[in-house]
Amino acid sequence: MGKLVRYLKPYWVYVLLAPLFMALEVYMDLQQPNYMADIVDKGIAARDMQFVMGKLFAMLGIAFIGMIGGIGCCYTSSVAAISFGTDVRSAMFKKIQTFSFSNLDRFQTSSLITRLTNDITQLENVINMSLGMMIRSPLLCIGSIVMTIRISPSLASVLLIAVPLTVLGTLLIIKKGFPLFRMVQTKIDRVNNIMRENLAGVRVVKAFVRKDFEENRFRVANEDLRDTSIKAGKIMSIGMPLLMLITNLATVAVLWMGGIKVQNSSLEIGNLIAFINYLIRIMFSLVMVAFSFTAFSRGKVSADRVLEVLNEEPDLTDPARPVHYDYKQEPQISRGEVIFDNVTFSYSPEGEPVLKNISFTARPGETVAILGETGSGKTTLVSLIPRLYDPQEGRVIIDGVDVRDYTLHNLRKGIGMVLQTSLLFSGTILDNLRWGDPEADLEKAAEAASIAQIHDFIAQTPDGYETDLSQGGVNLSGGQKQRMCIARALIKNPKILILDDSTSAVDMATELKIQNALRNRRNKCTTFIIAQRISSVMDADKIIVLQQGRIVGIGTHKELLDSTPLYRDIYNSQVGKELVLNA
Repeated sequence: MGKLVRYLKPYWVYVLLAPLFMALEVYMDLQQPNYMADIVDKGIAARDMQFVMGKLFAMLGIAFIGMIGGIGCCYTSSVAAISFGTDVRSAMFKKIQTFSFSNLDRFQTSSLITRLTNDITQLENVINMSLGMMIRSPLLCIGSIVMTIRISPSLASVLLIAVPLTVLGTLLIIKKGFPLFRMVQTKIDRVNNIMRENLAGVRVVKAFVRKDFEENRFRVANEDLRDTSIKAGKIMSIGMPLLMLITNLATVAVLWMGGIKVQNSSLEIGNLIAFINYLIRIMFSLVMVAFSFTAFSRGKVSADRVLEVLNEEPDLTDPARPVHYDYKQEPQISRGEVIFDNVTFSYSPEGEPVLKNISFTARPGETVAILGETGSGKTTLVSLIPRLYDPQEGRVIIDGVDVRDYTLHNLRKGIGMVLQTSLLFSGTILDNLRWGDPEADLEKAAEAASIAQIHDFIAQTPDGYETDLSQGGVNLSGGQKQRMCIARALIKNPKILILDDSTSAVDMATELKIQNALRNRRNKCTTFIIAQRISSVMDADKIIVLQQGRIVGIGTHKELLDSTPLYRDIYNSQVGKELVLNA
């Protein structure tokens, strides 16, 4: 928690005012038993109703002032806690945006969602309690102890047994409960993960008639969360009866000892009532402290999980001195030449390399196709160009500059990438296209859409480019989403364009139109194409054939047919048989 306190600094005024308001409420609360004792000993005993009424009105005034203190504390602590939560959530979200793919691989998406929501809510509750209940309870406890000693030091000796027992019981409960709260948060992660997978893949679930399986999977995780929460709750539920038992025993002891003192006239009955009142306040305060520590136990778990994200160091960062080799300016992609210089990459230090000794050059404006069997490293290779990952060995060089010497902004600004998964966002079609260029006007958007062969479809929609897309673009077909993503990348006017199997859902005629439009663009760029259909890449300037992470062939279509058996096998399996059948 200590490392998160800095997020409270902007709200120090509220943090300061909350305890002051609470101190005012506690002070007024501590005066009430004294007035009650005076009413009994001086007013009722003397049958002086005027005195009694005066004290009653004074008690009402004190209660009103105390109420002002309580409301003030509640308001200021709430503002501080909610503002703290807002800032921590914002800091976490910003930090996640800096994560590389490797960083994101260490956290499940569901876990990040839980940390951004449930865990931060727990921290807000802890801050609220710290500025309210955790101020009130100790002050009320200490103040009440002082008042009991002032009334009767001998009766106050009861506290020497009751208070240590209460504190010891609280510590034991916290020790048992803390590990369980960590387990509860982990179980929440699991439930969120299953919900997220089910909602994202609801069409697959229905298509494969897996409703019962998914319901059972969710039921198991949900009941596991329930059982763990109940187990934690059971331990915490022991606390309240235990503390109430100690309180009741202490009250009985005070009544017994106090009764003897009243009979001996060494203690007035009003003071005995006041003493019991203070005793109840002391024990109630200890109960509230125990309750607060329970919240702190959960808050500690949540704080650790939040700090785990905030302390995560991004694997990919801007260079310490992002300058070009002439040491005068930050490099920017200007031509689009890409060189892979003996690159080797693995997703983990201990893992088998996915790419091994990859070397080739893509000249500015060339179209480079990448073919290979599933798992050969095609997507991994193109992911190294915009520096989504860094290679363990070798270099990726763009326009004569190692990609690690670019700022991430300048590097990715010059690269347009269409990923395998066609992801769109809620909003209008134009909003989605402007992800490539926030300043793009309708004319520029229409030009990019025309190249991607999606303009005609957009024009036929009721609102054109202002048509709203459902979440994830579910109201579009797979091919339409792919073409939207291509248009989104093209609107950047990138110097390097990466198409990762981005026309798999597009018919061959439309794919051919897209390829022709890309070749005829005014601002021609270096294009990398990953495709499953060999007919999609036969006209590429250079074709790279990958097998088990190594380049086994590189050249034009004709050259590879003559020199590379794997390419020839792919060609014969897809095209050769069709030619034989047609013949």
